[in-house]
Amino acid sequence: MKPYKHLGAAFGLAISIVLLSTHSLPARALIEYSDGQRSTMVELIEQLEDRHYAKLEYNDDFSSQHLDAYVESLDGSKMFFLASDLEEFEQFRSVMDEQLPKGNLDAGFFIFNRFQQRLEARLEKELENLPQTVAAMDFSVDETYQIDVEERSWAASSAELDDRWRKQLKNQVLSLKLAEKPEDDLVSTLEKRYQNQLKRVKQYNSQDVFQIYANALTGLYDPHTNYLSPRRSENFNINMSLSLEGIGAVLQLEDEYTKVTRLVPKGPADKQGELHPSDRIVGVGQGTDGEIEDVIGWRLDEVVELIRGPKDSTVRLEVIPAKSKATDQRKVITIVRNEVKLEEQSAQKSILEIPNGDEIIKIGVIDIPAFYIDFDAMRRGDKEYKSTTRDVRKLLEELQEEGVDGLVVDLRNNGGGSLQEANELTGLFIEYGPTVQIRHSSRRVWRDGKRLKSEYYEGPLVVLVNRLSASASEIFAGAIQDYQRGIIVGDRSFGKGTVQTLIPLTEGQLKITESKFYRISGDSTQHRGVVPDLAFPTVYDPEEIGESALDHALNWDQINPVRHHRYNDLSTVLPALTTQFQERSGKNPDFIYLEDQIALAAKTREITELPLNEQTRKALRESQEAKALSIENKRRKAKGEELLTSLDEEAGETDEETESDLDADAEAEAEEQDPKDDVLLMEAGNVLADALIIKRQRFAAHSPEES
Repeated sequence: MKPYKHLGAAFGLAISIVLLSTHSLPARALIEYSDGQRSTMVELIEQLEDRHYAKLEYNDDFSSQHLDAYVESLDGSKMFFLASDLEEFEQFRSVMDEQLPKGNLDAGFFIFNRFQQRLEARLEKELENLPQTVAAMDFSVDETYQIDVEERSWAASSAELDDRWRKQLKNQVLSLKLAEKPEDDLVSTLEKRYQNQLKRVKQYNSQDVFQIYANALTGLYDPHTNYLSPRRSENFNINMSLSLEGIGAVLQLEDEYTKVTRLVPKGPADKQGELHPSDRIVGVGQGTDGEIEDVIGWRLDEVVELIRGPKDSTVRLEVIPAKSKATDQRKVITIVRNEVKLEEQSAQKSILEIPNGDEIIKIGVIDIPAFYIDFDAMRRGDKEYKSTTRDVRKLLEELQEEGVDGLVVDLRNNGGGSLQEANELTGLFIEYGPTVQIRHSSRRVWRDGKRLKSEYYEGPLVVLVNRLSASASEIFAGAIQDYQRGIIVGDRSFGKGTVQTLIPLTEGQLKITESKFYRISGDSTQHRGVVPDLAFPTVYDPEEIGESALDHALNWDQINPVRHHRYNDLSTVLPALTTQFQERSGKNPDFIYLEDQIALAAKTREITELPLNEQTRKALRESQEAKALSIENKRRKAKGEELLTSLDEEAGETDEETESDLDADAEAEAEEQDPKDDVLLMEAGNVLADALIIKRQRFAAHSPEES
């Protein structure tokens, strides 16, 4: 995932058969920059060089990288500029570092005006010729469309680029046909798409251009350093939160698509269960039967406005699931909008019962969706203010009263939150000591943690993480691992180990990475994340999700460790636990199913070209569906369940339900979720039970015999 890759999609990139030369572009009013933007750029560069953690200078090398990043932001798919355009832009390669610090934005606005002229001309030409172009398409010809844009080079000629456009249009039409779009609606669907895009293209102004030009630079420092223009500091953000009266998702633009990056825990989409990270939203419909509007090529803020809506209303999303990205298969997901309720984001408890011969080992589970604290209530002196640590402490006491033998802390999908709460929560499991080190861009290091000795939970502990466990979650999991206070299981965590601050500028704001988190071992959580002691199969593609998937992410590194106590020597039990886990998971139908799905997704990602022959394309789709069905039936057969003849049987009759039915179903599902149905959580419980049994056996072996 590239934070500013293909931002041309934000301008509604579309298609055309004829490439106009530079000299034939129509005359139009050029976008010019303002004095305020000149001052803002000067300030922005000063702040980046002075306060960013990486301490990078905007020099000739950075000028060269800035040019490449900016061109890619506009035309990352290499569908507009010719190689000759790039040769012309070379005049700016080594001079932008001299121009920008003086407020000279000529290069950025020159390149953008060229881009916008080409874009408008293409859209207008495409709209003029669309009916004839679509009518002339022959889907019996054996040819392919390259979907891996990284493999493309700049077109050397207009003819080469024309052919690239021809194939892209043909692919889009074929995609609509296979999505069962009526033949009579194909042209009108594309006409609406391009007319909307043309309208948006003509609305762009100097503020938009400045933001893209500035962010092409800030993104070179790291992916979390961004410039926010005054008008779009909230709405046109590359990570757009829909948590208020929406579906509870974080979105970003990628190519022409709106992509899901994560779901807000316990939000409407999370509870509905069908939308997943890396899914691409291609259409949005209102209510249970409203027309689904095509949103390919739309600006992110406009897609957000369609998805947002009043509480208890229904929105339907047409998506291309991440696992179907290469085959372009679509599905419609119905979600009832709601607010994310604080009580639903609160930590929750449950108990797993693990059989062990004649006994039952009781494992307590505390699910922590986020690190939260009600600062306002705390400042008011409210003794009952809500916070993660206060809630977990209460749940922990209740579980101990219920006689649990050990505890699993579930941090899956926990994107972080309050650093204070991460420190306080760690204090529930250690007697005292530091939790995290923070190094500022000044290279000053300070430590935070539990300063006074006090009671703590001393029982056996497992922490379950996944690729979406980030930031504060990684601080807690890393501290537990460094103290060897518990066993970390699951997937390698996200790797978000940086701290940002907002700096006001003449126009807009700069969000800048100013500090980094480090564990008490001295290891950074940045980029590498927390590596589990016992790894479960990953359901997320690390090439798509995680800090390491972001361009120019700061590297992992180390600082001096902090002296700290180690509560256990886990190296003595981990080999045995790993062996038992492998033996058990190798016989578990649900675990085998998960691994088979992961393997199928990996094979699908290897597809870099799509056939434009309709029958071949259908055969590819049917092959993928047959493999998925085979995996599902393999699991069902092993569990003695009825086999399916198609995956549609599993989907059920959701489309025919009313809004009230959907709302009631979501509430019932939230209430009736059984931890036993969560294969990864159950396996975390099994690992903890194994550790308990090993500990008992070793204790018995070293105990003196009774006389």
